[in-house]
Amino acid sequence: MLDRRVLLGLGGAVAAGGILAWPIREAGRATAETAGAVPAAPSHHGAGHMRRMARGAMASSRQAAEPFSVRMPVPAVARPVGRTEDADLYRIDMRPSQVEILPGKTTPALTYGGTFVGPTIRATAGRKVRIAYANRLGRPANVHLHGGHVPPESDGYPMDLIADGASRTLDYPNRQDGATLWYHDHTHHMEAEHVYRGMHGFYLIESPEERRLGLPRGRYDVPIMLRDAHFDADGGLILDVEHPEARSTLLANGRPQPYFPVAARKYRFRLLNSSIYKIFELDLGGAEMVQIASDGGLLPEPVPRTTLTLAPAERAEIVVDFSRHNVGDKLVLSDAGKPVVRFDVTHRADDPSRIPDRLRTLPPLPAPRETRRLKLAVAPSKMAYAINDLTWDPDRIDARVKEGTSEIWEIYNADTVDSEFGGIDHTFHLHLVQFRVLDRDGKPPLPGESGFKDTVLVRPGERVRIQATFDGWQGKYVYHCHMQEHNVAGMMAQLEIVE
Repeated sequence: MLDRRVLLGLGGAVAAGGILAWPIREAGRATAETAGAVPAAPSHHGAGHMRRMARGAMASSRQAAEPFSVRMPVPAVARPVGRTEDADLYRIDMRPSQVEILPGKTTPALTYGGTFVGPTIRATAGRKVRIAYANRLGRPANVHLHGGHVPPESDGYPMDLIADGASRTLDYPNRQDGATLWYHDHTHHMEAEHVYRGMHGFYLIESPEERRLGLPRGRYDVPIMLRDAHFDADGGLILDVEHPEARSTLLANGRPQPYFPVAARKYRFRLLNSSIYKIFELDLGGAEMVQIASDGGLLPEPVPRTTLTLAPAERAEIVVDFSRHNVGDKLVLSDAGKPVVRFDVTHRADDPSRIPDRLRTLPPLPAPRETRRLKLAVAPSKMAYAINDLTWDPDRIDARVKEGTSEIWEIYNADTVDSEFGGIDHTFHLHLVQFRVLDRDGKPPLPGESGFKDTVLVRPGERVRIQATFDGWQGKYVYHCHMQEHNVAGMMAQLEIVE
């Protein structure tokens, strides 16, 4: 049996232009030359390179920040640079930046707007947003509005890149329900590296209907981006694709295991897992977290939780009522026992917010036109991650769907524990539309999966059925595993919406 570590290394090497592991502080020039190109086969590295890797890994463990030594920031909200009758206009520069992640250290990053978590866009359902992205990165890149219902030319297709020094305006119609979306790079072969280095930010759509529910708002509505990272002694990011477990520093809004002061009242937290591989298993020390929304917006009704699984690219909105706790109490959001962020109850405050018993009514599912079956698995003959044993090819259409029709897609993870490479988790993300989870292995969806989603976790040997209605625009879109180390290594396919 081929070791899974070797497979991850090969896949990651494709993503990184043939470099298996490196401190990103040293890698910028080399990867800039290969960005957007199809890299050659993984290159061999000598003992000297491996010793440098080991020194970087050891330095990382010494540099880990003390938990709860820094405050969690809230990402800044972008301000429009102009407005028209039907649209808000923004400008965001894509550029390298020196940021502080670890206390007292400077980390080179690739960013939207100069910050490690890009500026938050707060949009209104039914009102357009147009963003002019100016590329100052020194390499080609692009932007995908994850979960957005957008025309193909604004979707961030992997081959549709913004050249260095160029600008492009993308149109987001926001003809969808209120939801926590996010934007990130989707450059072919470079997506995992670019996102790991900081090309990610929140895009929040708010609706009048949601506002009338009385949920926590304003300063009590807080987006929190969760991810992992690996640092060298100087604070530089290391992307070691052979050892994802080395990414032992957990970040909340770009800071390591921070604290966040809260009032003794209800808060709405919009949780996003922006990791390129890691699955979070979250709990609040047994305290109740009431889930009110998933990827595509509000659930039909609140779901009380004490644990929450969040796979890469998934979102979950929770309400935590801190009025049940005393001033001075500290509640820790943990990932499988490891602290992520601590909430410190510092004072009491009035709380007019509420959690209604009903949040929304979902429309009935239309009759499906057909059922498609997708297999997510390593293709041994190609030594790559694949969908239906085929790796990504931009010149091949894998599925043609008639606009306005609804289909059932059955997604099977064939990387089981007894397969050649052992059990491997995958996720499935569909561009253009939100879908509904019908069942898992014939059983009802998991708690929190009863609403609209755009990303779903598929465990080894699991079979998940979803249903989506493909309306809005004609053109080419992609679907793929959102463990980005998998999709850059082949686990991505293409659909075309036709008349």
